[in-house]
Amino acid sequence: MTSSSPPGDRGTSDPDLHSPRVAEVFAQLFDAHAADLRRYVCARAGEHHADDLVAEAFAVAIDRRSTYDPGRAPVRAWLFGITHTLLRAHFRSQARAERALARVHGERVVLETAPEDFVTARVDASRRLEVIASALAELTEDERDVLLLSSWAQLEPTEIAEILSVPASTVRSRLHRTRTRLRTLLLDSENLQQASGEN
Repeated sequence: MTSSSPPGDRGTSDPDLHSPRVAEVFAQLFDAHAADLRRYVCARAGEHHADDLVAEAFAVAIDRRSTYDPGRAPVRAWLFGITHTLLRAHFRSQARAERALARVHGERVVLETAPEDFVTARVDASRRLEVIASALAELTEDERDVLLLSSWAQLEPTEIAEILSVPASTVRSRLHRTRTRLRTLLLDSENLQQASGEN
């Protein structure tokens, strides 16, 4: 059984996506990258949706294999880009469902398309996890994207730049700014919880 590629492996032995042996090529890709994609989806959308979203990502990849350009990014980053797009669509669908449910129950709910709002609602663990989830929810969508693609997907700035269609320099500066802001939010949240616990 083939294990998933280590984070440092950037696809130096990528198979030829334009090969007529589609089933064999994508079986190799699945063995190499599905576990990493699943971990990323679990972290952002929860385990319940992970298998379906990863399967959909590979279905989309098979359908769009003729558009893959190895000169632009390694196949691993390309697959993460497809998965990232599917996650965005998933979060938008969830937001619409939440708004519809709120209307049915006559509740007034204000929802922005902010994926980690759902993560925040799902987190039911230690105080530290609650603080992290709360801090993530305070970040903008652009800030979350670069942070999570870097930290959880372990992609390089050049790969993230390809996924988000922005310059690599923008990714680097956004990542630095986001990490700084997240540290501040975590510190503020912890101080607030400590203060409320003392009262």
